[in-house]
Amino acid sequence: MRVVVTGASGSVGTALRRVLRAEAPGVDVLGVARRVPGGGSRDDDPRHAPDGSRHAPGDPRHAVRDGDPGDVPGRTSWLSCDIGAPSAEARLAGAFTGADAVVHLAWAIQPGSDEPDMRRTNLDGSGHVLAAARRAGVPHVVVASSIAAYSPADHPVTEDWPCGGVPGSAYSRQKAELERMLEGRADVAVLRPCAVVQPGAGAELGRWAVSPLFPPALLGRRWLPVPLWSGLRAQVVHAEDVGRAISLILRERSTGAFNVASEQVLGADELASVLGGFRLPVPLRLLEGLAWPTWRAGVQPVHPGWLRLAAQASTVDISRLRSLGWRPRHGPREALAATVAAVARGQGSWGPLAPRAGGRWRELGWGFPVRQSQGG
Repeated sequence: MRVVVTGASGSVGTALRRVLRAEAPGVDVLGVARRVPGGGSRDDDPRHAPDGSRHAPGDPRHAVRDGDPGDVPGRTSWLSCDIGAPSAEARLAGAFTGADAVVHLAWAIQPGSDEPDMRRTNLDGSGHVLAAARRAGVPHVVVASSIAAYSPADHPVTEDWPCGGVPGSAYSRQKAELERMLEGRADVAVLRPCAVVQPGAGAELGRWAVSPLFPPALLGRRWLPVPLWSGLRAQVVHAEDVGRAISLILRERSTGAFNVASEQVLGADELASVLGGFRLPVPLRLLEGLAWPTWRAGVQPVHPGWLRLAAQASTVDISRLRSLGWRPRHGPREALAATVAAVARGQGSWGPLAPRAGGRWRELGWGFPVRQSQGG
């Protein structure tokens, strides 16, 4: 079986490749990423392979092989491709030719101000992936959406709940737009995971959520007050459990939508006890009011759009995925605690998940945001 995975260097992509190596060692995986292991870089010109040679678009010689560092043993074939680039559809169609399935995980979650525009990557890029899969005749496509695509609800929702998104959240609204792109595709399975965590992504999650002015080593300390509002609730799932869900869907050739989450919902007090020691009750409006100027000034990375999403994101029912035999192997509290500990240590596995050279101070904007706006 040959599977092409876009976004293969990200948190879920890394976990999926671990799962496939352990549970389906005969699967041949081609990973697609803008930055690939072994020094590969973005290559928008379809005439150029990552090694500098020239081949036709989609030629297998575009792929580079390199041992994955860190927690991913073995060798993987890689294709360097910016999926949002105008040339991407042709390159991807060539790479997808002969594949039994495409797993589309690539998504810009909190890109820096100097990185490609989110909509270019997320929506133009997803359009290129879907068009290339159809052009190449790929029989099965698995796409990662999110529970963030759902319209807000005050009860656990099933897969038929409307995907209208959460106003004020760019991540949510773009996932909802992705869902509309997938309507009518009988060959597609859509995964809607909740918040995905794993220790190997600790450094990346720290860049997304923790101010460089805050010593991350303080996270998880029992005396640390955590400002959270009453009524906050969240579901958390380990990246490897998401990878196992994808592996199962590939094996069963399932289509349609699947919620992926822990059944246990963590409340504000429990979240605070994992992040620190106790919850400091703070109204959501006050936190949003503080988040905007500090994000705008570049001293912390959390745009108010993420708080709005956290406050309004639906919880989900996972009965459909359970009917295939899937069960999470990692408890949500334990998975989150291990990830918080990794953030505190600055731990990251490799590639985009690894700690960045130059220290945390480079993440400061000093008067301007270092990340693109997350308002939707």
